[in-house]
Amino acid sequence: MSMGPLSAVAADKTGQKQPKSTHGSYSATPKPETITVQGFADRNDGHQPGGGLIRPQSGVKSVSTVGQDYIMKQAPMATAFQLISLLPGANVATTDPMGFSPNTDLTVRGLSNDSIGYVLEGMPMNDLAAYSGTPSQFADSENYQEIALQQGSSDLSSPVLNAVGGLVNLTFRDPALKAGGYASVSYGSYDTNREFIRLDTGEIGRSGIRGFISYSQGATDNWRGPGRDKKQHVDLKVLKKWGNGNRVSFVGTFNTTITSWYLQPTMASWKADGIGGSNNLSGTYNSQNLEDAANYWRLWRDGERTIYGGLPVHLNLSSHWSVDAEAYSQMAYGNWPGGTTLPTTNLYQGTEPVAGTFEFPTIQDGYGVVRADYTQRSFRSGLNMAAHYKRDWNDLTFGYWYDYGDDNQKQPFTAVQMDGTAPDIWAEKASYFVALPNGQPLLGDSFHTISQTNALFVGDHMALLGDRLSVDIGLKAVMMSRRGTNNMPGPQYNANSNSFEPLPRLGVRWRIDNQNQLFANVMTNFRAPSQPALYNIYDPSSGSVWTQGATNVRNEYSISEEFGYRRTGRWLIGSVTFFNYNFTNRQIQAEAVQNGSVISTTLNAGGQTSRGVDIEMGLRPWHNFAPYVSGEYLHATIDNDILAGDDYVPTRGKRAVRSPTLQASGGVTYDDGHVFGVATIRYTGHQYATFMNDERMPDHTMGDLTIGYRFSDHVRLHQPTLRMNFMNITNQHYLSGVAGPTLNAKDVTGVSGTTIAGSAPSYYIGGGFAALFTASTGF
Repeated sequence: MSMGPLSAVAADKTGQKQPKSTHGSYSATPKPETITVQGFADRNDGHQPGGGLIRPQSGVKSVSTVGQDYIMKQAPMATAFQLISLLPGANVATTDPMGFSPNTDLTVRGLSNDSIGYVLEGMPMNDLAAYSGTPSQFADSENYQEIALQQGSSDLSSPVLNAVGGLVNLTFRDPALKAGGYASVSYGSYDTNREFIRLDTGEIGRSGIRGFISYSQGATDNWRGPGRDKKQHVDLKVLKKWGNGNRVSFVGTFNTTITSWYLQPTMASWKADGIGGSNNLSGTYNSQNLEDAANYWRLWRDGERTIYGGLPVHLNLSSHWSVDAEAYSQMAYGNWPGGTTLPTTNLYQGTEPVAGTFEFPTIQDGYGVVRADYTQRSFRSGLNMAAHYKRDWNDLTFGYWYDYGDDNQKQPFTAVQMDGTAPDIWAEKASYFVALPNGQPLLGDSFHTISQTNALFVGDHMALLGDRLSVDIGLKAVMMSRRGTNNMPGPQYNANSNSFEPLPRLGVRWRIDNQNQLFANVMTNFRAPSQPALYNIYDPSSGSVWTQGATNVRNEYSISEEFGYRRTGRWLIGSVTFFNYNFTNRQIQAEAVQNGSVISTTLNAGGQTSRGVDIEMGLRPWHNFAPYVSGEYLHATIDNDILAGDDYVPTRGKRAVRSPTLQASGGVTYDDGHVFGVATIRYTGHQYATFMNDERMPDHTMGDLTIGYRFSDHVRLHQPTLRMNFMNITNQHYLSGVAGPTLNAKDVTGVSGTTIAGSAPSYYIGGGFAALFTASTGF
């Protein structure tokens, strides 16, 4: 979300100040409006509308936000997904009440995680290969100033390629003007502990430079089944401001985690065992039973390291010209393993047979237990620039974005010892891998992809009739190329794709008066298939093709329209937004087991039409109470039959997967400066897990509660605070989302009369009840 500077405001009849658009939505490094408070920068007075869940908007698109007043009352390890879960259109599937697990998903208006762009301080945060976002990696919640969800589309200048489902824009707080800091300690259910500290330098000398750096560490037991998650995280921001609105900053994050996997059941196993039994990994290693041994929890631990850095710059060159630019760079490494078995003879490297017999420590009936590693090492860098020319009522933007990515993915195997240990969970030491007679590692797959994106964009923001009428027009031309090699023996070596998409857009906003607005827009978006869809994947047990790489890559393309009404009154802030999407080559993300590892896959669901309405309302605080409500009605249908082998599954007219018809959320905040509390409730309607609509997950209702007390300043301590967070207060056992949708759960007769076998979809199990105590203070 792009907003003007803090000084650009207009007063309504109630004396409330409303933001006035300056550059529309075309800033290359969008900067939400922020307020820096002298001294303790994280002071929360409970004065934000809706308890921090809503704020006035004035653009041409639907935007919903959460601010610090809400964020600082939630559990401190809450992820960005969890923090926006009450906003209209947002449907968050969790597996862990504490927010450590990467097993999570976000859908917006029925569009899943990999269809949403994630931008932190102007730099992209999506996975380079699969487009998905892992919110536990982004930042610590204490450092967010605001999280904005744009449900319909991204900004013209946003450096994202996949945002057909919208944009999550993450903004850090600015460093405090005075030296100080903030610290907290937390302890709660499942032996959860977390410690956080942030240090603010204040202004360094008279240089105008100030910064902060924070560090956190935490750990928690799996709430169901065995396992323990551990995480360390660092955030930093250095800022220099001068002259009339000039600013340059450096923003960075580092994250390292080791997390334990939560199994994703089928509907049959959920009904049979619920949160126990076969839906959990094994707590002990049973060498006498290969199936139990492969499900030993230590073989399913994920290790991930990520580092992100960005340098956003805004320069006002003259009264008419300004420039926004950001260089960014990222590195990531991770291993997503799982337990499995391999035969001791007749193995294949790609399509080539391997001679000899493999000796595994645990062998039964000619099969041995191994850990199937799945490693990804990626590097990404880019530059996003925009020049603005503003004169009178006209604001022109010209920009360019370049992005370079280098991604390596491999699947080696590590032998499992008789006690269940498999060394080096990071899978970085080749000496531990199952090796071929020539000393090279046995691999399930190995591919390398170089991707490059060039995008040119031009836009014009027009403020007409004294800014009563605002018109935004724009065009973004995206050129994306991938050059890949499949390093496995077999018929495929090169895997290349090229895309060119012109993406026009138009938006208008009519200010009826100082309290009422109408807005409308037409946007276009596209998304190329994920990288793994380009490659052949081979079965090392047979040499057959497990997945056929795409030879005719078709990009997903969407046209979306919104029409809405906003009110910003003396007491009420709210909006109603009607939306419509038309998709071609709709890409659906799913999870599947590949040679023992859980990977992301993509299904081409053809055409789709999605229509609905979003509503949200919040009140300004009244007698210290600030309520908020939101809701969505969604009607999403599949427009065509879907190819399955040599026949088509008759899916035309069926409901789209992961698209609940009804969602509703509500919350009420109380804050008198000392005593505070937040009570929230979320309802999510049933949603289909198959394209044939022959299996669906039921609806569910969830509630959370926060209570706390904020003390007055004492000596050098600023607002020492004690709070309790209760998640899932009624301890509901429920399915929270669809992890792996399928075409049909039951056998079905295809369009040409053949029988198409059913395949069971898989689901996320939502996190159970948890309580967390946190003591915090500024200093």
